[in-house]
Amino acid sequence: MLEHDDIALIARAFQRLGWDKPASQYEHYLMEQVLEIRDVYVALIEERFMGYLTICWISSYEPFRKAKIPEIVDFNVLPEFRRQGIGTQLMAKAESEIVKVSSIAGIGVGMTPDYGAAHRLYVLRGYIPNGRGLNYRGHFIKYGDEITVDDNIALYLTKELK
Repeated sequence: MLEHDDIALIARAFQRLGWDKPASQYEHYLMEQVLEIRDVYVALIEERFMGYLTICWISSYEPFRKAKIPEIVDFNVLPEFRRQGIGTQLMAKAESEIVKVSSIAGIGVGMTPDYGAAHRLYVLRGYIPNGRGLNYRGHFIKYGDEITVDDNIALYLTKELK
């Protein structure tokens, strides 16, 4: 679980990559963890940060919220640690916690090539599209809609947990 001492370590790691993930984001996550709104699982070995994911117990994605499906949100493994099983271990931990309250886990994934590794991991772990199509900034995309392709376009997936 996220601890206060992890925050600076995580923020520095993303700053080195040029990613916009400031310490304030993780301070907010820690507050939500204390309030039991979100859980944050951090992968560390000997104080070396490798990645994390969070579980939002009440999803901001309306179909998941209505169905009471917890959502895995903001899942990141640093590029140098990918394809070493860290993401798989984080996902397994999240699913083991979610199954205590729900038989279904949800996750959203971006649609740009930057999310390619995530696409592969989610399919290999048994996640399937929820059948609602693409979502952009909280709205379902309809045929003929024009959108900007960025990190706000997502496909939502679910997995039946055993």
